[in-house]
Amino acid sequence: MKNKRLVIAIFILLVSISLTSCAPNNYTSSEYGFFSGIVHGFVFIFSLIGKLLGFNIGLYAEHNSGFFYWLGFIIGVGGLGGGASSRR
Repeated sequence: MKNKRLVIAIFILLVSISLTSCAPNNYTSSEYGFFSGIVHGFVFIFSLIGKLLGFNIGLYAEHNSGFFYWLGFIIGVGGLGGGASSRR
């Protein structure tokens, strides 16, 4: 039982590290658009955890296309949380 919990903890750690590698890092010359916003929305919770732990991780891309980036970002965050609500 203890080995199973250890394996699960290591798996969660590896998944969160690999997902935070998709987070926006620094200012880049390329402009992020709609699909990048969706990806950044999906990894937002992992970026937030990394930011709270003191890592230099951006929560969103600073050089973005504006409305369409934020629309994708909100869709990504909503997709991560399961949308508005679920019916039973």
